[in-house]
Amino acid sequence: MRTHTLSNYLKTAVLLAGMTALTLWVGRAVGGPRGLAIAAVFAVGMNFFSYWFSDKLALAMHGAQEFPFASAPWLHEGLRRLSERAGIPVPRLYFIPTHAPNAFATGRNPEHAAVAVTAGLLESLSQREVMAVLAHELAHVANRDTLISTVAASLAGVISYVAQSIFWFGGAVLGGGRDRDDEGASGLAQLGVLLVAPLAATLLQLAVSRSREYEADATGAQLLGDPDALADALDRIDRGVHLHPYDRAPATSHLFIANPLSGGAILALFSTHPPMEERIRRLRDMPRG
Repeated sequence: MRTHTLSNYLKTAVLLAGMTALTLWVGRAVGGPRGLAIAAVFAVGMNFFSYWFSDKLALAMHGAQEFPFASAPWLHEGLRRLSERAGIPVPRLYFIPTHAPNAFATGRNPEHAAVAVTAGLLESLSQREVMAVLAHELAHVANRDTLISTVAASLAGVISYVAQSIFWFGGAVLGGGRDRDDEGASGLAQLGVLLVAPLAATLLQLAVSRSREYEADATGAQLLGDPDALADALDRIDRGVHLHPYDRAPATSHLFIANPLSGGAILALFSTHPPMEERIRRLRDMPRG
């Protein structure tokens, strides 16, 4: 099942290219040629680590445990049917012991994917709604969003690290290899890099995450053939995460189907997810069947 158009692929490529370019620019700005080299090494290293170990790290950070088939046969069977419909291998299924209703998918490709659901999701949603959540997560797997989101988060981390290094070390480490032409950079300009670079990285990361959530909603609804089921699930999850905020490993909040962190209007501007009301509205407007 092919769900992404060429424009969607191009948009993602442009966003990730922007993240990489920003990483290198920060390294160059705060450390000259040596800073550029260090930023490049960190970017490559973080992406390598993210590609091979992001799934294990994300699952471990949330204390996820493999979900035995005997504990919920209907859940395993539903995941298998949806995976066959999506044309991908059945992901490993994990369980997170928290009352916050949520779920996420991880893995570098469909062959190495995993889906994790929380206790709160199974407690507060109907089986129909849980299947809709699984369809959403399988859409992320089929569209390879899990790898894209992880790479974007890793690059954002590199940018923040490089920018903060100038604050702690005053450029002594990164700036040791500056050319003479670069030595005139003022402390004010470096401070600007420190403040602007992490913000720009965050905005780029949010652009990747938010666009992918809309895509996964649409693809998951088509996969299940019931947009209202996913809309109902999102509405119930949205109320649940406000009752049971989940702040374990905030850096992975973009992986979840709904932002596990609660916040006001200002924090919502920097949320890793698009507005829940808009997601639900789009699902309600989709054709049925």
